[in-house]
Amino acid sequence: MGCNFIKDWWKHSKTILISDPTWPIHNSLAKRVGLEPKAMPYFDPSTNGFNFAGFLSALEDAPNGTPVLLHACAHNPTGVDPTFEQWKKIADVFARKGHLAFFDMAYQGFASGSLEKDAQAVKLWQQRNLPFLLAQSFAKSMGLYGLRTGAFSVTCENPKDARLVSEQAGFYARQTWSSPPLYGSTIAKTLIGNPQFYELWKKDLLTMSGRIAEMRTALRKGLAAQGSQLNWNHITDQIGMFAYTGLNKKQCEILIADYKVYLTMNGRISIAGLNKSNVDYVAKAIHEVSLKK
Repeated sequence: MGCNFIKDWWKHSKTILISDPTWPIHNSLAKRVGLEPKAMPYFDPSTNGFNFAGFLSALEDAPNGTPVLLHACAHNPTGVDPTFEQWKKIADVFARKGHLAFFDMAYQGFASGSLEKDAQAVKLWQQRNLPFLLAQSFAKSMGLYGLRTGAFSVTCENPKDARLVSEQAGFYARQTWSSPPLYGSTIAKTLIGNPQFYELWKKDLLTMSGRIAEMRTALRKGLAAQGSQLNWNHITDQIGMFAYTGLNKKQCEILIADYKVYLTMNGRISIAGLNKSNVDYVAKAIHEVSLKK
């Protein structure tokens, strides 16, 4: 819906900047609706961290009014997020250049455990009165993965514009999937609308995100206990469900074939799949394959 909206109504540019790397469907979705995705620097392999300078440079070099897809929190697939101070500087460029932010927020509450903290970038745009679109998913945070429940939001200057935008969004929805399933949206509406349930949900998010953070720490400690001389700080510096290990394709293939530890070929592993029973084994496996260049 967001990509269609940009294509039809954002007149400044049909090119959309997308981080490199990103969730693969971002690029294919943009192409499918007629937008031209353009990769922008994001991940720095030398530090397993955020390439802030390269990211800012791409924003500065882009023509005024360029749409930019931003991961609001727990960047997929790297787990590397800008700091709040970096978000402020990014917002400065958006304000000066007139870029349009399109936030994808798939992991709110799963990153830090706080709904408010994970939405800090979106709230910054709102406070500064900068235009933005928001694609928000409750699939992970509410346990509705199979129902793909979420929301699409657009900031508007007045009620008239809001009504027109709502009509257009409804048109896209009708032409795409006709009518969304009621079950998932009813759960989300009930959870958010009931104060008691809402507070319970926030506690559950804190528990679940806290467990993931514990597994990050356990994996890093496990690698140290194996005697690894490599710097694994990025395991705990990154955030969210996944970790960008820094392993190359050959090492990933060995990890899968010889150790039955499964991850994608870019080195991304699911931290949520770790537990107290398997984390030491995974640490040992990663350490041993990391010795194989």
